Formats: sequence, structure tokens, C-alpha cells
Amino acid sequence: MRANTLRDIWKRGDAAINGWLSIPSSFASEVMSHQGFDSLTVDMQHGVVDYQVAVTMLQGIAAKDVVPLARVPWNDPAWIMKILDAGAYGVICPMINTRQDAEALVGACKYAPRGFRSFGPVRASLYAGADYAQHANDTLVVMPMIETAEAVKNLDDILSVPGVDAVYVGPSDLSLTLGCTPKLDQTEAPVVEAQHRIVEACKKHGVVAGIHNATAAYARKMVEIGYQFVTLASDSRFLAMKAAEEVNAVRKSGVKAGTLPAY
Repeated sequence: MRANTLRDIWKRGDAAINGWLSIPSSFASEVMSHQGFDSLTVDMQHGVVDYQVAVTMLQGIAAKDVVPLARVPWNDPAWIMKILDAGAYGVICPMINTRQDAEALVGACKYAPRGFRSFGPVRASLYAGADYAQHANDTLVVMPMIETAEAVKNLDDILSVPGVDAVYVGPSDLSLTLGCTPKLDQTEAPVVEAQHRIVEACKKHGVVAGIHNATAAYARKMVEIGYQFVTLASDSRFLAMKAAEEVNAVRKSGVKAGTLPAY
């Protein structure tokens, strides 16, 4: 079975750089796959990506040796199993607040006897290899999102569930539930404290801590405190930021039409 290189990165103690795909396009995904990310996540929760487009995006990611992940819309076995069958090598799942939530997520990601995932890896076996069934349970990554005050309260219970490989901090929702402004790259004390508490709990339980970031500078700070999976913005944000930067550069130049001599 094709290796999941995220596990190798984490085993070395290094941090993986993840890209976020919100543009429903196989070509955009292919472009992102050439930019040096360790993994790319198809976002099926927020935004406009449906299942059939997600499959083509996974195919676009396969242009390079980048680990394909997906964030599912909810802790729903139907969504989880279907995107794994499409070839996702890991699932990020929102709003995991209790041990029971985490156990249900793991169960949906694992074949028997470790879970209740139904067998039918229609594209996964093409992407991963003919021995997919024998190795999927140990290769795919299960990553619940920690994004509420309730989840932080139940951290030890969630992190001690067998099969939870990593957790993913959603700063905006976490901020809301802690009475703060919903945003990435948080500086408000309650959220910063929670982010530190999460990474320390992950170290204790041998689970990888991941977090969504708006900027490279903040992602570096998160790596420094122990996060081993950091997402940089998203494809749509990169597009918007760079386009705005170039437009503004021309507008602010003050250059007037016809100021150079004609040839």
C-alpha cells in the first residue's frame, strides 16, 4: 500500500505543512499539489465542494506525492466512509466534543474488528494499491477537530480513544465558544491558553496536534510550541490576497497612461 508520509514526518518529530482546498476544481488542486505541501485537505464542510467534485480534486492531488486528506461535513459515517473509498488518506472531522464522538469517528474510519467501516474502496484501491484492505486501518489518519470549550474540557477523554492519531484545532469556532472574536491567528488570552493546553495534552497522550492558520508567521509560532500539523490559509485566500496585492500595486504606483515615449 502507498505510504502515508504524514506518519513518517510525525515519527521524526517534524511538522507537516498542510494546504487547504476550498475551490471546487481539480486543476486548482493539481496546481496546489505542485507547491511543496506535505498534505492537502479537500474541505467538504464549509464552502462549495460536493462529493463528485471532491473525487476529481483527489485525482488532481495525485499528480504529486502529496497526502490527500478531506474534512467531512459532520461526524456522519456515510460521508466518512464514502470519501475514504474515494482515496482520502485521512479524515478531519468537525465538532468532536466527547469521547463518544471520537469513538464513533474512529469506528467509521476502521474496518472490522477495529471499527464498522463498510468495505468498498472503489478508488482507494486504485490510488493506494491492491493490498489496501490489509493496511488501511494502520495507514489512514483519523483527526477529530477540537473547536469548542466542551471539547477542551473533555480533552483527555478524546485523546485517549484508540485510533485517534491527531487532533485539529479550529480557532474560529473555539473562539466563539470561549466568548472571543471568531478568527484565525488568535491573540486573545482564553483562546491562546486553550491552544497551549491542547498541544500539551497531545504530547502527554502521544497524539499529533494540528491547527489552522492564516499566516506563515503564526504557523511558525505554532510549530515552535509543539504543533506538528499546520495549515496555511487556503487556495481561495491565496488567490484573493495575491490578486488584491497586484491590483493595488498598479493602482498605487501613480503611473499615468502615455507617460512613456511611443516607439
